[in-house]
Amino acid sequence: MIDAWLRTSKGKLQATTIFERLLPEPYRFPGSYQRVKEYVARRRPEILHELGLRDPLHQMHRRIEVAAGAQAQVDWGEEEPIQTPSGPVKVYSFHMVLSHSRDPFCWFTTSQDLATFWEAHRRAFEHFGGVPQQIVYDRTKTVVRRHVGRGQDVPLHPEAVAFACHYGFAIRVCFPERPQSKGRVESSVKTTRAKVLAGRTFTGVEDMQAAWYEWLPQRRSQVHRTHGEVIAHRAGRDRAALRPLPEHPYVVCERHLRTVGKDALVSFGASLYSVPRRAVRPRQRVELRVSTDEVRVFTAGPHPEHLATHPRARTKGSWVVDPRHWDGLPDGTGRGRGPAPSAPAAEPDPEADQLARMIVRVAAAGIDVARRDPATCRPGLRDRGR
Repeated sequence: MIDAWLRTSKGKLQATTIFERLLPEPYRFPGSYQRVKEYVARRRPEILHELGLRDPLHQMHRRIEVAAGAQAQVDWGEEEPIQTPSGPVKVYSFHMVLSHSRDPFCWFTTSQDLATFWEAHRRAFEHFGGVPQQIVYDRTKTVVRRHVGRGQDVPLHPEAVAFACHYGFAIRVCFPERPQSKGRVESSVKTTRAKVLAGRTFTGVEDMQAAWYEWLPQRRSQVHRTHGEVIAHRAGRDRAALRPLPEHPYVVCERHLRTVGKDALVSFGASLYSVPRRAVRPRQRVELRVSTDEVRVFTAGPHPEHLATHPRARTKGSWVVDPRHWDGLPDGTGRGRGPAPSAPAAEPDPEADQLARMIVRVAAAGIDVARRDPATCRPGLRDRGR
């Protein structure tokens, strides 16, 4: 089907559009965008060659040299699943390459979510010992909020903007279907597969990571065929020109808007978290910044103010409350209604009590006795019954 679409569009259909068409019925494609992108990149030139056409998205381009410390490129690779006792697990490789020297970094993971993506950046910066001035990205959803046409401003993900501001680098997004825009990192993805992963079996991402670090000195000792220098020697200048790391690492978090209830609580993940009742009002919108370990509450708006910080609940239905947040709220004392007054107790009847005790003794002896209300029995009844 993809080949037919490429032939019909004469190779102009983009991988993002093809992926979007494959998601709904009748196709319900279960794979990832990365897999579609790689397939289209391989088949497009072949189909255009069959049609006798020149690929409009893969034209000649000028090679641009980048100054030391000026740029890095980032990309994901989707690797072969690893087999675990519970079944196969998908594995992804995060790659960052310093453009001047081609000095590589790779981190294997089982997720491509927002927190993992920026955690990989933090690890890469620590690996290189600094931050480049600019990072080049594909139009991944962790960086770009939605896809737009050529010439339009690319809307960036707010977490990407916050992360870039914290570390002090600029974000550059590639044009769609222009692999040469970040060819250095795409080459690194292919090299890692060929030199580290091919023909080997791994039991987990830790084994894959150890294999990559074992191979890294060999890679850095090689003369790169493009710039003609030993990668490690050129990387020394590249790393020396990087910006220093900030004093504190960025805390990666998801951001959610929530409404404050009348009980000064907000809901997230089927659990409740308190906010200072004197700082908010019922039905006020607040912003939650949620990391793997904590939930921070801020006022919503262009100038957010910090309201509260809580440890993140580990089980659904939890209440995470700072008692100080409820100072001054009614606690319900004295508002409940007590039980209705009981009727005055009846005066005890000695003879009725004596008859009741007799019935209990007789029943214990196994004798069938017709029970009556002791209060209605006449005193002489037991004498006549003998």
